[in-house]
Amino acid sequence: MRLLLLLLSLALAAPAAAAELKLATWNIAWLTLRAYGDPDLPRGLPVRNPGDFDLLARYAKRLDADVVALQEVDGPEAAARVFDPGTYAFFFPAEQDIQRTGFAVRRSLRATQNPDLDALDLHPRARFSLRRGTDITVEAAGQRLRLLSVHLDAGCRDAALATPGRDCGQLARQASILAGWAAERRQEGIPFAILGDFNRAMAGGEDDFMRALAPGGPLLRATEGVSDPCWAGARGARRFIDHILLGGPTPGWVVPDSLRIMVYAERDPAWRERLSDHCPLSLRLRLP
Repeated sequence: MRLLLLLLSLALAAPAAAAELKLATWNIAWLTLRAYGDPDLPRGLPVRNPGDFDLLARYAKRLDADVVALQEVDGPEAAARVFDPGTYAFFFPAEQDIQRTGFAVRRSLRATQNPDLDALDLHPRARFSLRRGTDITVEAAGQRLRLLSVHLDAGCRDAALATPGRDCGQLARQASILAGWAAERRQEGIPFAILGDFNRAMAGGEDDFMRALAPGGPLLRATEGVSDPCWAGARGARRFIDHILLGGPTPGWVVPDSLRIMVYAERDPAWRERLSDHCPLSLRLRLP
C-alpha cells in the first residue's frame, strides 16, 4: 500500500507533458467545384477531375495538421473534398468570392469564428475584389490562440511599398490593417499568428512590409532565412511568399527546427494546375 501511495504521489507531482499544436498554411489554387466555363472563373481555367481531388486529399492526410489556414478555396464544400469533414471543421468568411481564405480545424479542438477582417478587401463591390481575412480563436491545452488567415494583393512581390502604382499602394494599406489587428491582440494579451499567402517575398526584418507591421509589435517570421523548395526548377529554391507570422508569446512556443514544406512527388509542371502552385507550409508549437 505504501508503495502504491508513493507511486501515485510521484505521478501527481510530475509535470504534464506539454501539448503540441501543428499549424499549417496552404493556398490550394482555385479549389472549386464549379464547372468549366463558369462565368465567375477565369477563362480557360482547367477543372480538376476526381482523381486530382483524391490526390490532394492524400496530401492533406499526410500533412496531418491540427489547424490549416486556407487560401483560394471556394467554401466548405470544396474544402471537404480535400480535408475529411469528419476530422475537420471549416471556417470561411461571409463573402461569395471563389478565392476565399479560411480554416480547417481538427474537431478535437475547440474553435470559434470571430468577425471577418473585411477591411482587407479594399474593393468589396468590385467583380474580382480582394480577399477578407478569416479570424478564429482556437483553444488547446488550456491556451487560447487567435489566428488570422490572409491572402493579400498580388503585384508587389519585391518592390518598395512606396512604388507608384496600384498594387504596392494596396499592399501598403493591407499591411497597415494587419498592424492594427496585431496591436489589438497585444492589447488583449492573447497569443496570435497571421498565416497565409502574403504575395510578398520578404527579405528579412528590413523588408518594407515587415517595417509596416512594426506598429503591431515584434513578429517572428517562421520562414526567415529559409528558401522555398516548392516546384523548384533549375535555378533552385525560391523565396517564400507564403508565411507564418507569430506574435505575443507565441514565438517562444515554436518547436525548434519544426518548419516543414510538403513538396509534391509529382514533378511534371502540368501538375501545378491539378494540385497547386503552392506547397503546404507547417510548424509545431509546444503549448505551455
